[in-house]
Amino acid sequence: MTKSLDSFNCRRTLTVGGADYVYFDLAEAEKNGLAGIAKLPYSMKVLLENLLRNEDGRSVTKQSIQAVAAWLNDKGTAGVEIAYRPARVLMQDFTGVPAVVDLAAMRDGIKALGGDPEKINPLVPVDLVIDHSVIVDEFGTPMAFARNVELEYERNEERYKFLKWGQQAFRNFRVVPPGTGICHQVNLEYLGQVVWTNSEDGETTAYPDTCVGTDSHTTMINGLGVLGWGVGGIEAEAAMLGQPVSMLLPEVIGFRLTGKLKEGVTATDLVLTVTQMLRKKGVVGKFVEFFGPGLSNMTLADRATIGNMAPEYGATCGFFPVDSETIRYLTMSGREESRIALVEAYSKAQGMWRDAGSADPVFTDLLELDLGDVVPSMAGPKRPEGRVALEDIPAGFAKAMETEYKKAAEISKRYAVEGASYDLGHGDVVIAAITSCTNTSNPSVLIGAGLLARNANRRGLKQKPWVKTSLAPGSQVVAEYLEKSGLQKELDQIGFNLVGFGCTTCIGNSGPLPGPISKTINDKGLIAAAVLSGNRNFEGRVSPDVQANYLASPPLVVAHALAGTVTKDLTTEPLGEGSDGKPVYLKDIWPTAAEIQEFIEKNVTRELFARKYADVFKGDAYWQKVKAPAGQTYAWDDHSTYVQNPPYFAGMARSFGKIGDIKGARVLGLFGDKITTDHISPAGSIKAASPAGKYLTEHGVGVADFNQYGTRRGNHEVMMRGTFANIRIRNHMLGENGREGGYTIHYPSKEEMSIYDAAMEYKKEGVPLVIFAGVEYGNGSSRDWAAKGTNLLGVRAVIAQSFERIHRSNLVGMGVIPFVFEEGTSWASLNLKGDELVEIDGLDTIKPRQKMVAKVTYGDGTVKNVPIVCRIDTLDELDYFKNGGILQYVLRDLAA
Repeated sequence: MTKSLDSFNCRRTLTVGGADYVYFDLAEAEKNGLAGIAKLPYSMKVLLENLLRNEDGRSVTKQSIQAVAAWLNDKGTAGVEIAYRPARVLMQDFTGVPAVVDLAAMRDGIKALGGDPEKINPLVPVDLVIDHSVIVDEFGTPMAFARNVELEYERNEERYKFLKWGQQAFRNFRVVPPGTGICHQVNLEYLGQVVWTNSEDGETTAYPDTCVGTDSHTTMINGLGVLGWGVGGIEAEAAMLGQPVSMLLPEVIGFRLTGKLKEGVTATDLVLTVTQMLRKKGVVGKFVEFFGPGLSNMTLADRATIGNMAPEYGATCGFFPVDSETIRYLTMSGREESRIALVEAYSKAQGMWRDAGSADPVFTDLLELDLGDVVPSMAGPKRPEGRVALEDIPAGFAKAMETEYKKAAEISKRYAVEGASYDLGHGDVVIAAITSCTNTSNPSVLIGAGLLARNANRRGLKQKPWVKTSLAPGSQVVAEYLEKSGLQKELDQIGFNLVGFGCTTCIGNSGPLPGPISKTINDKGLIAAAVLSGNRNFEGRVSPDVQANYLASPPLVVAHALAGTVTKDLTTEPLGEGSDGKPVYLKDIWPTAAEIQEFIEKNVTRELFARKYADVFKGDAYWQKVKAPAGQTYAWDDHSTYVQNPPYFAGMARSFGKIGDIKGARVLGLFGDKITTDHISPAGSIKAASPAGKYLTEHGVGVADFNQYGTRRGNHEVMMRGTFANIRIRNHMLGENGREGGYTIHYPSKEEMSIYDAAMEYKKEGVPLVIFAGVEYGNGSSRDWAAKGTNLLGVRAVIAQSFERIHRSNLVGMGVIPFVFEEGTSWASLNLKGDELVEIDGLDTIKPRQKMVAKVTYGDGTVKNVPIVCRIDTLDELDYFKNGGILQYVLRDLAA
């Protein structure tokens, strides 16, 4: 850690439990020139401390520190850039494998430039949790967990060998093995410390625990008072290698909570309400900080649920300050007593402690919610912000059948299923999954689901036979307390057997539906439904067979497995008939809050957490058998279809050259609003007829062994072929009624072909490419391959109405320029068809947020100069772009 210049003379010593800690005292900084900073939002105090501690006169100056104090006047609207250094980095395996691939490639690259490969090493702690690879193949049986684990290792041994190599090759890099839990829950329950410490030169410095993660739901940790958010893998790699995260001082929206949740209302209902409110407010690129008396009525798990879904409401983070509930959770989850004492003492010393008497901070803007106004809810059928009150779900589905799916006349039709004694209709629930970091970290909703299952069993209710049921907890702690309480056997009885510890259905790893059900859905064009306790319900994400996806609390997931449909109003209609022949309603089996709390107090204990996390890095017998290669650099296998040396550094010179303008560019795609990173870079199954499927077939991989895109992210050959390959993406170049999927029209041949094939044709012809899109382009997961694939296809620029925060940053990090239209302009208003030629001049002298012009030549020869704004936002980002990307910038810097 570089010694701070300490311009505000605030370096002090804090003594806790007989130990001395150096810290940068905000109260002293306020006395010494930073007037008023006690009024800052808690999250801004974390940023301020970060700058005070890292003041080096170059990336962090006295002026940048003063700009944080000046936030009290401009409230985040001044566009001030800061260099932020997180304490650590969190990764999951889908994004972590390509990050380690990049680091391995950088070692080769620096060696080629005459540098030392050992310079490519994480300088901050990095934890990679393997949670994205388990698939729900087996379900509804006692053997489901064991079989799914076996299949996971069969499919992913090559990737796991590579990660084990990385663990021994790189310093400061730990791997949490498969079968442990979801990275965000492991972060919440074990990795997060609230106050971090670093010992160097005989002294220990204490400072706020902060992290960036290669998964968008890293924001969950904000519920613990740890400032964290998702970044692209490439930005995370730069942070690992000592580069600051370049960011603008954000606006901070204060969200005041009052009251308490009513009986029968869950944290899931609350977070769906908050998500809807904040999406409507518009908080993209902003911090949200929760305050008010309602916080005292919320458990930390409830707070973490709200923090988790920040990507869905569009904010950089949803922050909760440290208070007595934080201390209670740290104690219950088995943290060391000395750390807990430090957290309380440090937070109070720094003015980062909240209690009932704390003054409200200054915010950019305010929003308010009485927790007592929240009602039971779900969100669907295709957007997380599409919250609907539970009683209105059937009407909402009927409306979607009319407006979204154009099948209103068919809503009551039902069709026989081959070999089955039941039939299927529109709105039937074919997947009911208790899944995802959002909800499985919260004992109240997991215990609630178990008690609802127990009550259903007592009344003789059964799940419908067409429902694929699964339970995938976010940590082993959950499985243990469900088992200990006797509730797991109740869940087993209605099909919710343990299937694995990982993200499963929430990220599309729902596994195949039974053949006859899948065939009926596809042959008859049924709009089947999924109900999951997840955070994303984008079309095509959960299952290729399911179009209507609903987010719900775990108890409501169980209820829908019993009801078997979303066309039934569960507040007034029976779930089914009990063993006594009488109708059973949801209200008859819903557990009380007091009963749930009694089960939590009896079964969720400190001893349980301590025991389950004692050997968190050891892994099971399968993991221990994985043999990893050794060595400073990786021995790439040319025949591997999982891990390949990417081309980013091939032939790279020690310095960057002139940036050429975009001349004679063709349009690769015209995309609509809210194109997600799932659309751009799918994580699900690989179709045999797709370019990626053909590549794997050509390399001797059978269809049964294709695995999924997410597991192939260490191989650029697969991933570039999978870019824009989502089965539901619509390229408007093919017309409003053109086919869905990754297709385009090549010009001037006018031939329809896959986007990958067209991009390769243009590459042969030496033609650069551009993409046009609508609002919120790139929302969803922090998926770096959505930017990497765009780059490798030859796209120089993306011109959209607006971008989601992480994807915009990722594009810059890969050397692709994001531009936005002026307000009121879109590709549709310009009547673009996709046969146009595009020119953008002045790239060698481009500046952040510069107003520029795209010269568009239409198919009939008409020329129009279209005003656009460069969304390279900071000077650091400009350096990355000029070097061809952030990794090239870092490599040149380390090789110098």
